[in-house]
Amino acid sequence: MRIPVPWLAATLVFAATETHHAAAFHNPFGKWPRPEGPGDQRIHEVLNAEARHLASLSLAEIQSLEDWERRKASYRTQLFEMLGLDPQPPKTALHATVTGKLEESDFIVEKFHFQSLPGLYVTANLYLPRPTDQPVPAILYVCGHSVVKTNGVSFGNKVGYQHHGVGFARNGYACLVLDTVQLGEIEGIHHGTYREGMWWWNSRGYTSAGAEAWNCIRALDYLESRPEVDARRIGVTGRSGGGAYSWWISALDDRIRAACPVAGMTDLENHVVDGTVEGHCDCMFHVNTYRWDFDRVAALVAPRPLLIGNTDKDTIFPLDGVVRIHERVRRIYDLHRATDRLGLLITEGPHKDNQDLQVPVLRWFNRFLKHRAPVVKDVGEPLFTGQQLKVLDRIPSDEITSRSYEHFPRLAPETTTSSHESLVDTLRHKTFGGWPEDSTPPQARLLQQSAHTSLGLELSVYEFVSQPGLPLRLYRLLPTQSRVDNVVVEIADSELWNHRMAAMGSNFPRACEEELKWFPTPTTATTNLANLASTLRQSNSALMLLAPRGVGMTALASDARFITQTRRRFMLVGQTLAGMQVWDVRRGLQAIQALADTRGLPVTLAAPSAMTEVACFAIALGARAERVELAHAPRQDKEAPDFLNWSRWVTPARLLDLARAKSTVTLDHSKR
Repeated sequence: MRIPVPWLAATLVFAATETHHAAAFHNPFGKWPRPEGPGDQRIHEVLNAEARHLASLSLAEIQSLEDWERRKASYRTQLFEMLGLDPQPPKTALHATVTGKLEESDFIVEKFHFQSLPGLYVTANLYLPRPTDQPVPAILYVCGHSVVKTNGVSFGNKVGYQHHGVGFARNGYACLVLDTVQLGEIEGIHHGTYREGMWWWNSRGYTSAGAEAWNCIRALDYLESRPEVDARRIGVTGRSGGGAYSWWISALDDRIRAACPVAGMTDLENHVVDGTVEGHCDCMFHVNTYRWDFDRVAALVAPRPLLIGNTDKDTIFPLDGVVRIHERVRRIYDLHRATDRLGLLITEGPHKDNQDLQVPVLRWFNRFLKHRAPVVKDVGEPLFTGQQLKVLDRIPSDEITSRSYEHFPRLAPETTTSSHESLVDTLRHKTFGGWPEDSTPPQARLLQQSAHTSLGLELSVYEFVSQPGLPLRLYRLLPTQSRVDNVVVEIADSELWNHRMAAMGSNFPRACEEELKWFPTPTTATTNLANLASTLRQSNSALMLLAPRGVGMTALASDARFITQTRRRFMLVGQTLAGMQVWDVRRGLQAIQALADTRGLPVTLAAPSAMTEVACFAIALGARAERVELAHAPRQDKEAPDFLNWSRWVTPARLLDLARAKSTVTLDHSKR
């Protein structure tokens, strides 16, 4: 199923002085690929194939309960890591502070905040039924994307979801309604890669989903400290973004005894192939180092009671993906002989909060936390203004909530005792684990060949298959009247490729006929190859231009949003665009070194600025080149392309050392 992806959320009405709206999303492209670049269709077909391949593998290794029990702990460790929480931050003092109370006849609301890390303030409301003579079951309610502001002052998304707190309290539960990092009273960031250009989040293994998961863990610590709460009977629920956070905390923490995620998860097929990723910010996703489909997250809840809730016309959590997750997870519950603890709740409607969902959720918690089934008479209603539920009078001067992304990642130290071999092995599995398994050297196929007599140059255009479905091109300039003793391989970025194509297209139009359909040679282009021909003759060199994916004939259209959402798809299948370019360079060098007339010749790998790190990683991870020429040293992760998790394991200086351990590396700043 292919669908358009509008971004919808619950719309509630509050006091006229307040504004309340959902985080807006509009997909201007419809079915994808949309914008026409030469590589759009091909790259997306490869990504689609990756998503479907991962779906076919998901949980396939689990054939018995013993299989599951043997692997469950490692799966949970992997999830902590993919959320940026391995090692976990220290559990420092919460400094929980109640700033006010609201009293109704049948419940009380405490307004309070705690610090999940020193300075990471979490604002919340705790709804307590009255009277509470005995400890009562508790619900952690995690909020979705809802903005409640007045004159630019945020009251927190807890205001938008207050009716759930009211409903649970009136039905005999303590209910902690938790603000999120982005939409709380202190406004942080969820959309690092989505709209802020913070691709280094991938490089550091950071996701805002991890911050939300950690806040949930600490919220459970707080609930356990309350005398009104029976810590043996804690459940979690939430919808949309809150549905996602319900999944994270349920999978990570066994203190959750029953869970009801609502409209918070679908599978890779929906996200990558159907495009629902475009309707979600980063808090919905782990950094997919271990290449999971989402049913593996859901399976970690087993055999605890799990009710999966959704509506049948939800366009960002489509019904088919939700049903697929339920079917796969049901097999794990079957192994536990606990299918009575797994439920699927589907009601009619779009992506919207409604009573049809709320009543069964309450019944589920009554069944598994109260162990009885009283009639649900009240599901709650919004009673309070944002100002009434506001926790903070002012933003604390020591807060780090607004920049929490700087405080979760654990970065590689400047000095380490780890050996080169150990680091390379770690990078291979933690950064480049999404590489194809096939390592058979590719063969380059000649597409076009043309000679230019007056220049004394021959251009040959080759194609090799980097991975199934993705042919890439090589362009070889060979001096025709001198011997060739070595090969210079340039890794093309877009600027270098355009520069070389302007020259080659003008002088070898027939050999570059297909390229020129996409990239017409500008009249102002540099078209004189005479100097290059002279240099090649004097140095007895052949020049090879290697265009990795995303460059040249696999370039994406120059639409910023389209490129952003394509790059996010890479992360969802456990890759990055730059990380796969490293694979392409390795494969391209193998193809070049197998060509008959240059086989066995020494190779110099030359990288422009944008490809510095790609070249270093390629050499460090086994590509063969006797010499590497870099425009400059590797950069810090905020300036470099994104490679999954690399900043956790190596610094830029150590990356350069890894490359130098395999080849002679020189820095030529004149080639910036």
